[in-house]
Amino acid sequence: MSKSPSPVWLFDLDNTLHDASHAIFPAISANMNAYIARVLGDGITPASREAVDAARVGYWKRYGATLLGMIRHHRVDAADFLRETHDIGALHELVRYERGLERLLRRLPGRKILLTNAPTAYSTGVVRHIGLQRQFAHHVSIEDMRVHGQLRPKPSTLMLRRLLRRHGLSARRCILVEDTLVNLKRAKQLGVRTAWVTQYLRYSDPIGKAPLPKMVKRPAYVDVKVKSVLRLPAHLHRLAPDPNTETF
Repeated sequence: MSKSPSPVWLFDLDNTLHDASHAIFPAISANMNAYIARVLGDGITPASREAVDAARVGYWKRYGATLLGMIRHHRVDAADFLRETHDIGALHELVRYERGLERLLRRLPGRKILLTNAPTAYSTGVVRHIGLQRQFAHHVSIEDMRVHGQLRPKPSTLMLRRLLRRHGLSARRCILVEDTLVNLKRAKQLGVRTAWVTQYLRYSDPIGKAPLPKMVKRPAYVDVKVKSVLRLPAHLHRLAPDPNTETF
């Protein structure tokens, strides 16, 4: 009987490893609204809140990220957008997380890769504050998610496929741990195993107006649904890689 290869964990950051909905997302959202209002305005008067909300939700639905729509339709500079929207002050006053995360990651079998649509400066700060910086073999932020020179953040299957190839990994050896269902769905299409973390979810849209249904069942493309990442060890038997899986 062949031995199962060790898994490779792809961990999302916001609302997966910490409670971004508590204070961080509201702060980023306010910055994003102000930025988009300025871009959509006439140079003197910012755009209305209705126009900003329509752009944020519309681009999010169409491209998977508001930023991609702002780049494509308004020639926004990605680095400028990310820097301004994530300028939220002292992280230690905003970050909420569960105790025991460092111990959990250290004890989970296999390599861990941070895979986040957040920018490097922000995500590095959060990871350091939580004390997880030594647990990740690689830190992949949105600036690293380029294909043919174009930003392709999650849920891009092209980006994920290239990431796996770059690290010499079979999709079925990997486990994506996420709060966002569309990201899990796309990863599952490639054969990645999926774990859905639900405890920090508040809304189903980026502007905080569409609350989640009270009873959300586990979709077929989700292998494991857990309230907290601390519950992952109890589900390892359902997430273990296929022993016949080989790397690329």
